Amino acid sequence: MSSTAPIPVALVDDHTLVRKGLVELIQQSGEYEVVLEASNGREFIEALPHPDLRLAIVDLNMPEMDGFETLAWLKENQPGLLALALTFEGTEERVIRAVRAGARGFILKDIEPLELRAALRSVLTSGYYHTDLVHHTMLNSSMRTEEEKTRAKLLARLTENEVRFLKLICDDRELTYEQVAEEMGVHRRTVDGYREHICNKLKVRSKVGLVITAVRYGLVEL
Repeated sequence: MSSTAPIPVALVDDHTLVRKGLVELIQQSGEYEVVLEASNGREFIEALPHPDLRLAIVDLNMPEMDGFETLAWLKENQPGLLALALTFEGTEERVIRAVRAGARGFILKDIEPLELRAALRSVLTSGYYHTDLVHHTMLNSSMRTEEEKTRAKLLARLTENEVRFLKLICDDRELTYEQVAEEMGVHRRTVDGYREHICNKLKVRSKVGLVITAVRYGLVEL
């Protein structure tokens, strides 16, 4: 049990049994306390603002107002409230769509307790959670300076065409690699080369990792 006051968390999920199970997992260590529960995005938003609330876990599949809409609303209206996307389906497309909407990370509903706590801790300390990212423990005033330095270093490693490629895969149109190649006026194999080179330079392994890294460090504007 933590000797300090638990960190307030909101949990938004329309499946009552799943929600209650997650509440128990979140509160097991004593580090976190679920102070707000809601069954859809609209119900959650109507309960805001909530005193001291720092973190929200938002299911993507919900009636009335789904997770993507909720994440986008939070990004626009409550940017200080960090949100993790929650779902049964961890497909690349859903992860990227959730990140575009404003998610700071992505967890599955069958997540192990230790991984869940690691995700919560990572979001609160570094601002993001994703296994493809190299996490930094950056707090308070040093966080912005360090991330700006990291952004400059990352941009210095990328060519003009690689930056353009990054912008296109982060585009709201959700372009396929074939469509990216068409937009850039190059062969699909050239686009594959851009992807491989950028993954090596940014130390990520997937399209999801590329998008999250690009958003986190401001390499592209969404």
